[in-house]
Amino acid sequence: MTGVEGKHVVFLSWRDTSNPEGGGAELYLEKIAHGLAGLGARVTIFAAHVEGRSADEVVDGVRYVRAGSKLTVYLRGLQYLLMRRFGRVDVVVDVQNGMPFLSRLVTRKPVIVLVHHVHREQWPVVYPGLSGRIGWWIESRLAPRLYRNSQYVAVSRATRAELTTLGVDEDRIAVIHNGSDPVLSVPERRSDSPTICTVGRLVPHKQVEHAIDAALTLRGDLPDLKLHVVGDGWWHNDLVAYAQSRGAGETVVFHGHVEEDRKQAIYEHCWVMALPSLKEGWGLVIGEAGQHGTPTVAYRSAGGTAESIVDDESGLLVDTQAEFTDALRRVLTDDDLRARLADGARSMTERFTWGASVAAFGDVVTAADEGHLVSSPDTLEVRAAGGATQISGDDETPE
Repeated sequence: MTGVEGKHVVFLSWRDTSNPEGGGAELYLEKIAHGLAGLGARVTIFAAHVEGRSADEVVDGVRYVRAGSKLTVYLRGLQYLLMRRFGRVDVVVDVQNGMPFLSRLVTRKPVIVLVHHVHREQWPVVYPGLSGRIGWWIESRLAPRLYRNSQYVAVSRATRAELTTLGVDEDRIAVIHNGSDPVLSVPERRSDSPTICTVGRLVPHKQVEHAIDAALTLRGDLPDLKLHVVGDGWWHNDLVAYAQSRGAGETVVFHGHVEEDRKQAIYEHCWVMALPSLKEGWGLVIGEAGQHGTPTVAYRSAGGTAESIVDDESGLLVDTQAEFTDALRRVLTDDDLRARLADGARSMTERFTWGASVAAFGDVVTAADEGHLVSSPDTLEVRAAGGATQISGDDETPE
């Protein structure tokens, strides 16, 4: 019998993977949720309603409840929780993607705050002006006070460090990394000519323009170079216009949202992945590409990338846009470097499994349900990387 068996865990998230804007954070949510259900927990995911999807359905043992829009989902979530529309609840997981649900206001049940990264840089980019300042005040001032006695889960040590700058006590932040799925067998082989991919939501803070600029600079020496842009989002048309204004021609290929097998085939086809994102909690796509031996070039300052990439072993970390372009050039033109990074990328993905991440999250849920905070922030890092731990009360230490 597991510690979560029979417990009802409710995840409050503004999106699930059925949402066109869903990405790595939503995949993490569902991997953990479905994993807990596999351990015997009752699990509910509450998220915004998406056209064409059921408002209430059960998928592989997890109940999905959808209501509200991008802006009203928070109030609807609080309403459902307050009116006990979920039934008996043992533990609430409040997914704070910039905005928390403020669930602590309406429930006395244990609340776990799940944070992928702090949105300090994103607020002024996505919501310039007063609305962005209000959003940042809620995330940086209100939320830490409201959840001052709650357990936090961060997906990287970088996120944990950022949370401490907001006043969250380090000794109640558990770090549980993303896992990796077993690589899919795809009928694809590595391209004969230089190819780059960038994969993710098309929104301004992903800075896909940096990948486009790099590709157009490099094609002067590599005329057959292709950049494959995979994903969709509200910034899509702006990116297409930007590429056209730069005379990209056939160098940049926009695929939009693709099915999973097609995405895996693109990873397999490309020589390197460009991830110019301003901020990443972990960078789930790094592991996805790494399983195919496709290394990643990313910004060191993005946060979690400094943990999901071992610099010069599984990929390259850079500090400026000029270095970003130069790093891509090195990978594309140096066969020995590319082969070494490919081996390192495959090896890196083997260190992190969803099974270990689910087990670690289950430990946190069990501790929260028993009224304990995870006292050591390193406890869950060990387990999420494939080791073993035991979570007990505040005054006990892990085995």
